[in-house]
Amino acid sequence: MTTEHLETRAFEADVARLLHLMVHSVYSTPDVFLRELVSNAADACEKLRQSALTEPALLGDDPALKITINVDPDAKRLVIEDNGIGMSREELIENLGTMARSGTEKFRQALEEKDAGKALIGQFGVGFYSAFMVAHEVVVDSHAADHESAWRWRSDGSGEFQIEPSDDAPRRGTRVTLMLRDEHTDYADEAAVERLIKHHSAHVPVPIVVRKAGEETARELVDGTALWARPRSEITEEEYTEFYRFTAGAFDTPALTLHTRAEGRQEYTTLLFVPEMAPFDLFDPDRKGRMKLYVRRIFITDDAPLLPGYLRFARGLVDSEDLPLNLSREMLQTNPMLAQIRSATTKRLLTELRKLADNKPETYAKVWEAFGAVIKEGLYEDAERRDELFAITRFATTKAPEGGRTLAEYIADMKENQTAIYYVVGEDPERVAASPHLEGFAARDVEVLLLSDPVDAFWVRTALGYEGKPFKSVTQGSADLDAIAKKHNDHQVPEEAKASDVATLSALVKQTIADRVSDVRASSRLATSAACLVAPDGGYDRQMEKIVSRHGKGGFGVKPILELNPGHPLIRTLAARAANGGSADKIADAAWLLLGSAEILDGETPSDPAAFNARLLSVMGQIFTGPGPSDHADHISVGDGSGADA
Repeated sequence: MTTEHLETRAFEADVARLLHLMVHSVYSTPDVFLRELVSNAADACEKLRQSALTEPALLGDDPALKITINVDPDAKRLVIEDNGIGMSREELIENLGTMARSGTEKFRQALEEKDAGKALIGQFGVGFYSAFMVAHEVVVDSHAADHESAWRWRSDGSGEFQIEPSDDAPRRGTRVTLMLRDEHTDYADEAAVERLIKHHSAHVPVPIVVRKAGEETARELVDGTALWARPRSEITEEEYTEFYRFTAGAFDTPALTLHTRAEGRQEYTTLLFVPEMAPFDLFDPDRKGRMKLYVRRIFITDDAPLLPGYLRFARGLVDSEDLPLNLSREMLQTNPMLAQIRSATTKRLLTELRKLADNKPETYAKVWEAFGAVIKEGLYEDAERRDELFAITRFATTKAPEGGRTLAEYIADMKENQTAIYYVVGEDPERVAASPHLEGFAARDVEVLLLSDPVDAFWVRTALGYEGKPFKSVTQGSADLDAIAKKHNDHQVPEEAKASDVATLSALVKQTIADRVSDVRASSRLATSAACLVAPDGGYDRQMEKIVSRHGKGGFGVKPILELNPGHPLIRTLAARAANGGSADKIADAAWLLLGSAEILDGETPSDPAAFNARLLSVMGQIFTGPGPSDHADHISVGDGSGADA
């Protein structure tokens, strides 16, 4: 092929069809049309303000810039008028007659070197056409500030428009008249307009008033200010509280207010509140945040990922000066700028929470009570910030069952020869605190973290440790307590069975229940209970194994270990009988009863409830139908109903 056959041609388009697709495909709801038209009007006012810096005469005798919305439900008409820069005939044709031609963007580029165009909103030149979602005809009357003549642009959205001189244009600025479709006449209702303005455009930098047809006075909807755009030193706590309650729909007082402005490669303002009370949707499965995103004071979305899920309780907003959006301004483009805003906002909030915890512990205690279970989700999800989260995490422990302990305090109070941070996980705080696995730790005054929030079973598996001390479950592996001295008390230490006798008993018990446990051994973690179940080293601890099994995952299929307390009277008796060749059948019954009781202490039902019940009733029968207590003062009986003692 030679170049003489090469032909270059422009794309052809069915303009009417293209306009239809754009109007009905770009936006997800017709509500946004008013936001787009108000944004255009605000841009027109900003253009005039910028131009008047060098040409003050442009303001004439009307220096107070504003946007007026006129509603006329009887005529099914909605009018948006501004006294901004206005448009000439050529600008009307260029800006409204050419789709995707943005006069605002062109003006912004002209001001770029002066860094004065950041308040301008429009950039794509398509927002105006959203008016055709609700109107069957749109009329634009405009009078440019530096022109004598005014012009009218009219179109029904079919792909054509008319342009002619206007004798009904504002003295300066632009009036957009929408003849509403029958199905959208509700947009001519004053209450509907107020709702949309306060939702989408409550903080545009120009006052907005609304006037009903036939009335002389107008009512102000927006005063042209945004609280977050003011210096913090000028804002009172009462104003912050009022703004928080309005934006969050809450009634409490924020425990923490964070108001910052970032400057540099990115410019954005953050106004963030931490409530004192938990919102009703805190544990919504979607885990969505409620932070609002504004771009140059125009509301974009309340569904932007401005904070991680574990900080979803925070309320407030981020207002960016330069965050790029997609065509409809309803969704964010994937870009590193948003990720940077999210990272910086998260870091700053965690820093402020730590300051609150250090400086106002009573106030932070309320925050932790309301949101602690949610914050701990970050210990599992956000390994990068785990140390920062540990600094603000508070724990209930065996020394402080009511909570409030920090890991730093735990480390400072560790016992001599203690090498790990011990914890126990469960679903119920009271049951966790009463776990038999804690007995040996209590005897040595070793503090144990009491973890009863749903996420606790997950984060402790992924956390390597804190300040060089690993986390270790008291329900998993060997307790390693022999190196830690027992605390001194006036009570006599119970006599323990001979190690050889316990070994014999353990072997017999293991032989009996081998299909239910992986091992039977003497315990150093028990003080008053006869037996308990623990998980082997590696894999899941007891609580995690239950969670996984409950969800049908089957865990690792690793059998637990049954530990026996050598100091318990029952174990001493059984060990002595086992060593002296006691009845194998009675030892077997005792083994199953010990396993069942350990399962009950572990928060589970016995693996064979019927058999456990039969053996238990047999033992009770021997106690209450056998010889009197004077004949067997030191007698402990287990059996199967035959009447023979073990």
